[in-house]
Amino acid sequence: MLILAIIVFGMVIGALAQLIIGGKNMWNIDWGLAIVAGLVGSFIGGLLISLLTGHGLEFHPSGIIGSLVGALIVTGGWIWYKKRSSTPAE
Repeated sequence: MLILAIIVFGMVIGALAQLIIGGKNMWNIDWGLAIVAGLVGSFIGGLLISLLTGHGLEFHPSGIIGSLVGALIVTGGWIWYKKRSSTPAE
């Protein structure tokens, strides 16, 4: 049950990151990217911020903010990579 909650939390954080970044398709959420960005961002950003603030692995707002920041970085990096790879070289 905990794993399912972590996946859903990551998906929500990833979707929120996509909505914040926006872009051409603001309301068209890529759910695959949302899950990956949310889980990776939560693991890296949430864990790092929680450990730096001294909260450890407990559930605190600092971990949620770190998760969102991590998901924003992963989502922004993915969008940048997709734009860069789809642009023809001149």
